[in-house]
Amino acid sequence: MSKLNILEYPDPRLRTRAKKVEKVDDKLRQLIDDMFETMYAAPGIGLAATQVNVHVRVLVADVSDDQSQPVVLINPEIIAADDEGMSEEGCLSVPGIYEPVRRFQHVRVHSLDRDGNETEVEAYGLLAVCIQHEMDHLEGKLFVDYLSELKRQRIRKKIEKGRRDSATSRSGVSGTPSII
Repeated sequence: MSKLNILEYPDPRLRTRAKKVEKVDDKLRQLIDDMFETMYAAPGIGLAATQVNVHVRVLVADVSDDQSQPVVLINPEIIAADDEGMSEEGCLSVPGIYEPVRRFQHVRVHSLDRDGNETEVEAYGLLAVCIQHEMDHLEGKLFVDYLSELKRQRIRKKIEKGRRDSATSRSGVSGTPSII
């Protein structure tokens, strides 16, 4: 397994709509394993293939405290949803930002599992919210898209400032970071 690079907002590749998986094979299972390793290391509770610059309809999730309930959804489709409510969300592609978003608290999802078998997953609460969040990524949508334009601009500026500050501290010089 290997840890993958997570794209960060406002990277335009996060806006790519993922393609349907046509074949579940060892290469795809390796991607799934790498996505779990990346998600757990981040640490996070969900990750869509789009976030690691692989534009296929695959997501992984695990909302357990001890990484004991991994969920793999290939070509997920929500077939039932209810109990709408507000939940605070964060995102590995929008680090350090948490905002309330309206989501369904119960979903039933039809998908393929890691072996290519059709399955249905019934999810409640945090897992239901996580699945919807990751499915949005597969459509090229981010949780910040649910926020006002003003909030999105503030988030973008905060992230860009964080990157500049990080680059400055790595270079050991204040001001413009050196390019090596």
